[in-house]
Amino acid sequence: MPKQKTQSNKPLTGEKLLSKIKQLDHLSREEKAKACGYYSFDPDGSERLNVMAFLNAILDAEGVNLDAKVSQNGSSTTGRQPSYTVSVQTNGNLLVGAAYTKQMELNPGDTFEIALGRKHIHLTKIEAKG
Repeated sequence: MPKQKTQSNKPLTGEKLLSKIKQLDHLSREEKAKACGYYSFDPDGSERLNVMAFLNAILDAEGVNLDAKVSQNGSSTTGRQPSYTVSVQTNGNLLVGAAYTKQMELNPGDTFEIALGRKHIHLTKIEAKG
């Protein structure tokens, strides 16, 4: 039975990993992974490269997060966030964006009563009569 080899050094992460990769620019992806410590040995003593762990460590070191954050309603939160301010357009209209109508669970065809105040506008939803 062959003697089991063990990995003696810990894989590089963060800035140390990025720095080492720059030094090894002339090597292949697999050779870089091994040089940065992303390998292990199978029970039979054969070497196994952990390229996926290596690539994930690079993404982490670069600050790239591929896991999209999902809100409670199941939509992705990676888009633009509403600012809760609007401007009057050149034609005099006020546009209420989709982010607000979605948050308020409004649907096409919903009707509102407009009440004007001194410096504000109130929109009151008129419930459909069924």
